[in-house]
Amino acid sequence: MTDDVLVRTEGHAAHVVLNRPRALNALNHPMVGAVDEALTAAERDPAVATVVLSGAGERGLCAGGDIRAIHDDAKAGGRASAGFWRDEYRLNARIARFPKPYVALMDGIVMGGGVGLSAHGALRVVTERSRVAMPETTIGFVPDVGGTYLLSRAPGLLGTHLALTGTSAGAADALLCGLADHHVPSGLLPELKADLARLPAREAVERWARPAPEGELAGAREWIDACYGAATVEEIIERLLDCGVAAAKEAAVTLQAKSPTALKVTLEAVRRAGVLDSLEEVLVQEYRVSCTALALPDLVEGVRAQVIDKDRSPRWSPAALSAVSADEVERFFAPVPDELTFPARD
Repeated sequence: MTDDVLVRTEGHAAHVVLNRPRALNALNHPMVGAVDEALTAAERDPAVATVVLSGAGERGLCAGGDIRAIHDDAKAGGRASAGFWRDEYRLNARIARFPKPYVALMDGIVMGGGVGLSAHGALRVVTERSRVAMPETTIGFVPDVGGTYLLSRAPGLLGTHLALTGTSAGAADALLCGLADHHVPSGLLPELKADLARLPAREAVERWARPAPEGELAGAREWIDACYGAATVEEIIERLLDCGVAAAKEAAVTLQAKSPTALKVTLEAVRRAGVLDSLEEVLVQEYRVSCTALALPDLVEGVRAQVIDKDRSPRWSPAALSAVSADEVERFFAPVPDELTFPARD
């Protein structure tokens, strides 16, 4: 167990609290193990009826994986990161199949690995402070932790837009895209937690749920569906620039700054995820993609530019979309030597 995850029981609710507030509860390998252990204990304890996930501090549930550690490991060969992802993705699948109500309090920032810990749960609660995102293309990576599974199933092509741009979704947009189930104002979370100790989870959540503040994506469906339906990333950007909508042009400019390889692989990953039958199948695909990305330069360069040096001027390799061939994209989806597998389910 690690002090970075706190576990306590209140009434019949087991609370799992991510406890790295100074790092915005960024997820590391010991934390994955600790959450998994907490789920095992909760599953076996007949006195526990509900599991509640939350984050320590005021800023959010979880900013994602510890990308500084991944950056350093990638430079050293990447063995530790592959092991981290293997256990993390298995945990994502376990959360989706957990036999007791799993309530995720998605208050504040919820990104990357934080989405994997929350958005596969049975009851996903956002607040007016929520900012839910899969921003991996910004660092030369591809959405993982089941993110391509979730985004491929959003209405229309909203998920493709979120996956490629890394745009964060507020409460209403997270609800629209199927990343959350209920909106509870942040000021009512203490009352919700108190009720989770004594009431059935769904009854407690629905008691405090309120209409979410108006979002942005519902009104953008027309241009998003029209533009992101193009066959290639190059064509998507052309449509965004030509459609005459200011927000679409902003999206095009955002895409033009991303890793060309990450964009092309992300588009392919989301589209393939949309025709796979299960979360586990998608996680196997994501593991292949992640392990391949670990051996290429853009992930290290993206983290350097965004997090370490913070110059916001990544030097992508290759630097142009036209230089990323179909064969180069295809290699991300090939089997890897140590494939991801899952324990047999009862």
